[in-house]
Amino acid sequence: MTDKVKNHWLILIILALAQFMVVLDSSIVNVALPAIQKTFNMTQSNLQWIVTAYTLAFGGFLLLGGRAADLYGRRKLFMIGTAVFGTASLIDGLAPTGTLLIALRAAQGLAAALMSPAALSIVLVTYKEGHERNTALSVWGAVASGGAAAGVLFGGIITEYLGWRWNFLVNVPISIGVFLAARALVPLHESEETHNDLDLPGAVSITAALMTLVYGLVEAPSHGWTSASSLLYFAVAIALFAFFYFNEKRSEHPLVPFDIFRVRNVTAANMVQLPVTGGMYSVFFFTSLYIQTVLHYSPVKTGLSFLAVPFAIAISATQTPRLVKRVGYKSILMVSPLVVALALFLLAHVRVNGDYFHDILPGFVLMGLGMGATFVSLTIAATSGVTGRESGLASGLLNTSQQIGGALGLAILSGIAASSATRFIKHSSHVDNLTKLTAQVHGYHTAYLLAVGFMLLAAAIATFVMKQQKLSAKDIAAAAATPAA
Repeated sequence: MTDKVKNHWLILIILALAQFMVVLDSSIVNVALPAIQKTFNMTQSNLQWIVTAYTLAFGGFLLLGGRAADLYGRRKLFMIGTAVFGTASLIDGLAPTGTLLIALRAAQGLAAALMSPAALSIVLVTYKEGHERNTALSVWGAVASGGAAAGVLFGGIITEYLGWRWNFLVNVPISIGVFLAARALVPLHESEETHNDLDLPGAVSITAALMTLVYGLVEAPSHGWTSASSLLYFAVAIALFAFFYFNEKRSEHPLVPFDIFRVRNVTAANMVQLPVTGGMYSVFFFTSLYIQTVLHYSPVKTGLSFLAVPFAIAISATQTPRLVKRVGYKSILMVSPLVVALALFLLAHVRVNGDYFHDILPGFVLMGLGMGATFVSLTIAATSGVTGRESGLASGLLNTSQQIGGALGLAILSGIAASSATRFIKHSSHVDNLTKLTAQVHGYHTAYLLAVGFMLLAAAIATFVMKQQKLSAKDIAAAAATPAA
């Protein structure tokens, strides 16, 4: 260790538990969505904000959270984030309206953006470089990736036996335990910087721009893409993006130093990440609804049905570093999104009277294999060719692209799915429950096929923008062990 910290492995458990909770909350609500929709009588367009509000706030403030931890103290930011996360979770679990639930999901995302980078920083300064740090990062990465898979299963169990509100309330005792343990065990860290300039205008403007853009994309199908309200949302979003750009260019301590994008593979990896996660988040959203509302699976059975994906990811991800050593990450990224595209194409043929083994399982297995190879290769590509002091920024940008890509993709595909379902009903001569269910599935088909296009775009970017670089086995192992993987 860089400092002789007592109980340092206990500290790792505390930090990993916090990260597990943050990742868990990005997926635990998927299985609970039908129950939440029924409680508050929400439309599908409004329902997707329960997922989008969290991911947007998380992605929009992630880089700010990392910078604030450096400036104001890692432990302080971690504990503030944990307290806000627990409080927001409590109010989420007691929320009387869907609107308040969505607002508090955004507060959870902001808290997660404070917790996650601060926790990782504490890990990096607690364990010395080499085997000790690699072991800690391996535990961290395993817990983080396992959180998404566990979220679907836990969400199903909790929703069925305790009710959907406990998906949020369960965070409260965990947050209290993590907060108290961090206060007792994690060493106090003071700022190592000579200034305390935090680019708050940059963080607020980029997050506001993204939220405005997403809201415009969600509302456009019902109001019309060229309606005055839609054009106003898009114009405001463009103005906020412009403000963010000029603010970053003139800021002495910008949130995002644009110089890092001169590294070609950093730019390429983030460009690939956006459409990949844009398609993936949408798949889990629509498939959760399909399995419960069309196949009529219970929440627990739905959670179990998703486990095929993380198992396939584990198989693929563990073999990918070895494959990168042989053929390079560019070759893998030219092919692996196409595997995911094939999986989405299969899911685009789900039937109203379908079954899991015919309609879902083949797509899930292919998707997991493609995702495992894609995300590990993306992490290696995004961190190769950057200096050591920029590696954290490169990894942070990739994680930010993941959250933002997911939020934007879900907004676009939800709007398209809703429009497609509405058109189907409008052109039907007779409207009954079967027609409405068929229209719903037709909307999913359209969304899945558009997600196929996202994956084709990702493969094309990897082919024509990304540059292959020779890496040593040590570089590959280090990149594959980072939390982004």
